[in-house]
Amino acid sequence: MSADAAADLFRSTFDARPDGVWSAPGRVNLIGEHTDYNSGLCLPIALPQRTFAAVRRRDDDLVRVVSAQGDGVVEVTLEDVGAGHPAGWAAYVAGVPWALRRAGHTVGGLDVAVDGRVPLGAGLSSSAALECAVAAGASDLHDLGLLDTASDRAALAAVCVEAENTVAQAPTGGMDQSAALLAEAGRALLLDCRDHGTTQVPFDLSAHDLALLVMDTRAEHALVDGQYAERRESCEQAARELGVTSLREVAVDDLDGQLAALSTDLLRHRARHIVTEIERVRQTVQALRHNDFRTVGDLFVESHASMRDDFEISVAELDTAVEAALAAGALGARMTGGGFGGSAIALVPANRTEAATEAVEAAFAARGFSAPDCFVVTASASAHRDR
Repeated sequence: MSADAAADLFRSTFDARPDGVWSAPGRVNLIGEHTDYNSGLCLPIALPQRTFAAVRRRDDDLVRVVSAQGDGVVEVTLEDVGAGHPAGWAAYVAGVPWALRRAGHTVGGLDVAVDGRVPLGAGLSSSAALECAVAAGASDLHDLGLLDTASDRAALAAVCVEAENTVAQAPTGGMDQSAALLAEAGRALLLDCRDHGTTQVPFDLSAHDLALLVMDTRAEHALVDGQYAERRESCEQAARELGVTSLREVAVDDLDGQLAALSTDLLRHRARHIVTEIERVRQTVQALRHNDFRTVGDLFVESHASMRDDFEISVAELDTAVEAALAAGALGARMTGGGFGGSAIALVPANRTEAATEAVEAAFAARGFSAPDCFVVTASASAHRDR
């Protein structure tokens, strides 16, 4: 059990017992990509794969962090935490108590030992899982009560977004942290990024002899190389030129006519993806509520084409995974996450998961790509205390 592994790492590193162990899940976004920072809609689920954080409260301002997946202990005082410091993965940990203070909470330092079981670089939000596991521990140990209700958890998610945006300097929206803190087992989380409202949507594929196959392409995935920021800036520019606060306000009706007012083809393509993707989220929710999985599959395919052609965030490995899964009988498939690498997902008949996996592996081998990692996931629970 990874909770035990995190506790053992804590004892061997800090020669003491942690006050407890908390964990938070990675996420897969079913549909609604890059819509979060456009005040749109998205539909993630929490994964069974989790990051575990053994945490002890300190009486000073020192943060000490060690990871089973890293090298050595990182130490930093909270007064020294800021944009880009500490560097690397430790920013996602130290940024949490720093952001809690910025939000007006009284918190001190922490000792933290991390064991991350969310695949790194797969576009499954290992960073948010790390932040939210630490944030859950910090909330409990400082009696903040930020795990008590959905609104409390939403506030804690906002703190984690601040930590990631400012300290880790990754310009992400709030979808990942919301999924890690608000998702429920057997449900997808419909997140309205305009008013931060959430609705739980049934997502129990096994009851319909279906499965969700994640295909980690092993293609390098990074959100801090400028590509993500460029997409965000393009969307903001398009909104300004259209005279709206966000692209959420652009109606899907007569879309081409509205987008004709934009100054460049690039902005038209970027905006078209966002507006149509928000509509696809709405349609997916309706289809799930009616157990219409054929329509869900079709919407997955449309979404991938939009991300490939209009938003230009797919890569050859993602396209290959999607095409191979569809050829093997998937109802639908699409890339998921920020793009430029990472993972794709496929909605597959339960008795076809092995065949789909073999087809994807064969397609990768034929293209000379690194072998992918394919695995079935279910909608799982959000952050909580494990021991």
